[in-house]
Amino acid sequence: MKDELMTVPQILADLGGISRRTFYRWRELGQAPEAFKLPNGELRVWRSDFDAWLRGLEKAA
Repeated sequence: MKDELMTVPQILADLGGISRRTFYRWRELGQAPEAFKLPNGELRVWRSDFDAWLRGLEKAA
């Protein structure tokens, strides 16, 4: 299976439509999946990192 880069809107949709502000607040608190910034300033998250982050939340619950 090939990994893919996710955009912030894709992440928000996968999380059930949380707000952009909530996602960026999680980033400020270090509670969001690992992301990196492209030269144009947009964020991207590897699908594998996003899935691992979600699995970590399941274990914590």
